[in-house]
Amino acid sequence: MCAGCSVKTSVTAGTIFEKTRTPLSSWFAAAWFVTSQKHGISALGLQRALGLGSYQTAWMMLHRFRAAMVRPGRDQLAGTVEVDETYVGGEEPGNTGRQTNTKAIVAIAVETYEPRGYGRVRLQRVDDVSAPSLTGFVQAAVVEGASVHTDGWRSYLGLGDLGYKHTRTVISQISDPAHVAMPGVHRVASLLKRWLLGTHQGSASPQHLDAYLNEFTFRFNRRNSRRRGLLFHRLLQQAVLTTPKTYKDTVNPEGVIPF
Repeated sequence: MCAGCSVKTSVTAGTIFEKTRTPLSSWFAAAWFVTSQKHGISALGLQRALGLGSYQTAWMMLHRFRAAMVRPGRDQLAGTVEVDETYVGGEEPGNTGRQTNTKAIVAIAVETYEPRGYGRVRLQRVDDVSAPSLTGFVQAAVVEGASVHTDGWRSYLGLGDLGYKHTRTVISQISDPAHVAMPGVHRVASLLKRWLLGTHQGSASPQHLDAYLNEFTFRFNRRNSRRRGLLFHRLLQQAVLTTPKTYKDTVNPEGVIPF
């Protein structure tokens, strides 16, 4: 209670734990399961591990943690950065190409090192593969002046005018396949799809895909950490700085959780 105005508040107000009915001990245990396991945990797995009464509670806890995995004001990627898109989820319609594919589109940016190795990544679901969508993603993810390597897709043509050192590789004009010409983004795309299919059984809906991308980015960027306790500490640090969405705001308009 405030000594000045007598208004009552809670130490969890303004954090992802605000108004929760789940004991904080269960939240901390959930944070440990999320960070201590290499590939994370699904909502069903968390429900079983904590003995929670409902799947919805476990699902909401994980989504609040995913919101906390994005640190406000995080640094943009720098150096040499590969950029491309991939398609996630949905039914495979056949060889329909970039413009007509019905899957969710995920833009990927990954720092690459010489002679080999990768740094940090950024991933974001985009509405389409137009120039505004893709160059907007690059501007948000990559610091101006960095070297950006893309394929020959025309939507990337304006990157040079935006202050980037743009290198294009037209895949159809070289002998190497795409995964050899641009190994970084293809490696990240492959790991992302395997993680979504393995840990979450491919159940990430387009509406909530960005939340799963946040978790994948958090894991990938800390893949070399040997101290799981530090990851647990970092997640809880960010949890108390993150204002959560309500359950109603998180589920779809019909109030139904996508399984």
